Amino acid sequence: MHSDRELATRVVLGKDQQAFCQLVERHQAAIRAFLRRLLAGDHAAADDLAQETFLAAYSKLHTWKGDAQLSTWLHSIAYRKFLERLRREKRFDLMAEVPEPATSGRLPAEDEILAQQLMGLLDATDRACLTLSYAVGLLHEEIAEIVDLPVGTVKSRVHRAKLKLQDWLSDHDHSIQDSGPQAGLEQSHAR
Repeated sequence: MHSDRELATRVVLGKDQQAFCQLVERHQAAIRAFLRRLLAGDHAAADDLAQETFLAAYSKLHTWKGDAQLSTWLHSIAYRKFLERLRREKRFDLMAEVPEPATSGRLPAEDEILAQQLMGLLDATDRACLTLSYAVGLLHEEIAEIVDLPVGTVKSRVHRAKLKLQDWLSDHDHSIQDSGPQAGLEQSHAR
């Protein structure tokens, strides 16, 4: 299996489309999941932005310096594509409806849908910081690079966003079940 760096080199030097396809296959699930959270569960829009992200990555791959992981660089492009979408639409109503109160026996997929909907309660930067921290698992330093903020500000935004969502869940008799490493808001996250 080739590393991201090897595949990127093949793409840049030889316009190797097969190598780029391997990079897309390797990273597309993470980019789509990130964008779905940012777009509060709008899968169609997330897929469109993921495609835009990879098109931009292909044309700009020669600018990737390799000092950050390729996945971090791709998340940065995806975040910028998301912000461009917000600017184009001026006002993007992300939370179409308030989720129903919690019921016993919910499936993990229902918790994921609720988590995506709750992202609509946060502003775009808080949404990105929280998603990159919990769903993607990046370090605060990596998030700071993506969203172009100081590390301390990223930490504050993650903490504040988590509290806001926990308060909403508490006020509306909801909870998100801990179902593994991407369990969302209820897991402890010491970084």
